[in-house]
Amino acid sequence: MGFDVSELQALDIWRRTAVGSVRRDAPDLSARQMALLLSVYLTPAPHTVRGLSDLLKVSKPAITRAIDRLTELGLIRRKVDENDRRSVLLQRTVKGSVFLREFGELIVAAAASDDAGDGSGLPPRY
Repeated sequence: MGFDVSELQALDIWRRTAVGSVRRDAPDLSARQMALLLSVYLTPAPHTVRGLSDLLKVSKPAITRAIDRLTELGLIRRKVDENDRRSVLLQRTVKGSVFLREFGELIVAAAASDDAGDGSGLPPRY
């Protein structure tokens, strides 16, 4: 990507992103839910429970629970596969696109933040 950060700096960017996310009036997603959502939006379709289970190395029931939550939040939607009616495809939504764009903006802001400390990657109080 063209920039170097230490492990501590990367963790502090993640911390600032997480703090910004918590402060927003937006869904609080688990790491699994976020990984699933990002996979649906950033990898080529089609997306199925089986495919996501294989990609993330997580059981199908765990993927189904994450899909249930993301569907409740309107961040993805289920659609029956017309070619194989036993299969359900996962699709993007406008709400999910907006959520991820705003989350991406939080990451960019956290990475560009002036409160990164003294360059050590530690928050200012360390």
